[in-house]
Amino acid sequence: MHRHHWLVRVTHWLTVILIAGMIASGLQIYEAYSHFGMRGAPPYPNLFDGRTLPEWARLGGWLAGGLMWHFTLMWPLIIVGGTYLTYLGVSGEWRKLIFKPSDVRPAIDMAKYYARLTREHPAQGKHNALQKQAYTGIILLGTLSVLTGLAVWKPIQLHWLTMVFGGYQVARYWHFWAVWLFVGFTVVHVFMVLVVEPATLRAMITGEYRGKYGREDTA
Repeated sequence: MHRHHWLVRVTHWLTVILIAGMIASGLQIYEAYSHFGMRGAPPYPNLFDGRTLPEWARLGGWLAGGLMWHFTLMWPLIIVGGTYLTYLGVSGEWRKLIFKPSDVRPAIDMAKYYARLTREHPAQGKHNALQKQAYTGIILLGTLSVLTGLAVWKPIQLHWLTMVFGGYQVARYWHFWAVWLFVGFTVVHVFMVLVVEPATLRAMITGEYRGKYGREDTA
């Protein structure tokens, strides 16, 4: 069956590359001042406080280089993300992707299946309820990342937005932790694809799905 539109596949892989670059350049920027909070005041909780992150995980070489890469990749990422969200809205695909209250019970059933508490795979369409929950969460996380990024980038011009997040340092704090939520999502996502249902990887490359789950076609 045909599972993913070509636009979905292209934006997916472009997003992978762009987010990887944004994270790596962001970590390079973080190295310039690896604390959160006002100078002289107790820092915000941070497991990485004062620690040097490995060079292989950073992009840019120094603060100016990290900033250059971050701002260079920012606009393509916003364009790609906006294109994908527009496609979801115009095509109606969002109905199959967004987590709804009616998905709570199926999500619990799917979690039981993954935990091997039940043997029978719950019925699902294109995406199961846990996938919908994860994808909805990552869309919200992406929105949070963009807004906190803008609040940090333009704290004077967008002072109202910066204040919404509690000020510059708090906006920077949440922007940083969004990075690790993205990393955590990626690790779980890749694990589930490779271990639970490898056919979804082929579907995201060719568009064709030949797995044993998901019985709803899409153009």
